[in-house]
Amino acid sequence: MTTDRLTIGIAIPVPEPYGSQLRSMRAAFGDPMAETVPSHVTLIPPVDYAPDELDDVYAALRRASATMPPFPMRLRGTGTFRPVSPVVFVAVSQGISYTEMLAKCVRRALDAPEPEFPFHPHVTIAHNLDDASLDRAYDELSSFECQFSVDEFALYHHDDVAGWVPQHTFALGPS
Repeated sequence: MTTDRLTIGIAIPVPEPYGSQLRSMRAAFGDPMAETVPSHVTLIPPVDYAPDELDDVYAALRRASATMPPFPMRLRGTGTFRPVSPVVFVAVSQGISYTEMLAKCVRRALDAPEPEFPFHPHVTIAHNLDDASLDRAYDELSSFECQFSVDEFALYHHDDVAGWVPQHTFALGPS
């Protein structure tokens, strides 16, 4: 029996072309995480599982995804968690309630712990940067807006070299 643990995260991927656009901007602001973190809305923060638990995780996520219908999401404008946390994000302005319900559903399905902070759906665009870079990110993306349909969420696996790699998607709604 192996004692290796896999770190996974569950998130709504931001579709193209918006995902790449936000990731490029994140890199332009000097955030090194842009190289290893695809643009996403987190549903479940990183959690560790044993490899032999993954079949159960996938089954639980399939059941959870079947209970939620697809929904529209709009990203618009910027926000920040400063001074609590040095983060600037693009705000979810439509689809907040559905995202909250989906996160709760996934969290229950995985028996995951409650988040450390209240759940606030967003797309991080700058993290742990100096104030000038955070201000620049906040200002330059303040007029950003896009809309898309959330038809699925993804399980990401953390790789020490590649970063967060999507492993599997789970379609919303009954199959």
